[in-house]
Amino acid sequence: MTTLIWIAAAVVLIGIYLSWTAGRLDRLHARIDAARAALDAQLLRRASVAQELGTSGILDPAASIVLYEAAHEARQAEEEQREVAESALSQALRAVFDDERQVDAVREAPGGEQTVTELTAAVRRVPMARRFHNDAVRAARAVRRHRVVRWFRLAGHAPFPMAFEMDDEPPAVLDDRAADR
Repeated sequence: MTTLIWIAAAVVLIGIYLSWTAGRLDRLHARIDAARAALDAQLLRRASVAQELGTSGILDPAASIVLYEAAHEARQAEEEQREVAESALSQALRAVFDDERQVDAVREAPGGEQTVTELTAAVRRVPMARRFHNDAVRAARAVRRHRVVRWFRLAGHAPFPMAFEMDDEPPAVLDDRAADR
C-alpha cells in the first residue's frame, strides 16, 4: 500500500511539473507573438517615415528614388523575404544619410525637424524591438530543446520559433549613440 502511495505521489508531481513546463512554454510563445507584433510595428513605422521622405521632394532625386523603393519593398515584402527587404532599407537609409547635409536639408524643410525626430526614433527602436524578439525566441528554443518537452510534445503544434535576422545598423548621423562613443 505504501508503494502505491509513493507511485501516485510521483505521478502527481510529474504531472504538475509537465503542466508547469507546458504553461511556461505557452507563455514564452505568447511573449514571442507580442514581441513580433512590436517588431512589425517598428519596422512599419520606419518604412513609413522613409517612404514619406522619399516622396517629399526634399532629398535629391536619386536619394528619393533609392529611399522610396527600399521602403516600398520593405512594406510589401512577403514574410520569407522580409528580412532581406528590411536589411535593404537599412542600407538605403545609411546610403542616403551618410552625409550630415542630407539631414540638414530635411531639417530646413517645413516640418523637417519633426520628420528627422520621427526617423531617428524609428531607426533606434528597430534594433531594440528585434533584440526583444530574438531574446524571446532564444528562451523558447532553450525550453523546447529539453528532452521532456520533446518526449511529451509539450509544445503542441506550435511552429518552431525563428529569430529575425537583419541589418539594422542606423545611419551614423541619425544615431544619437554615435555621439556617446
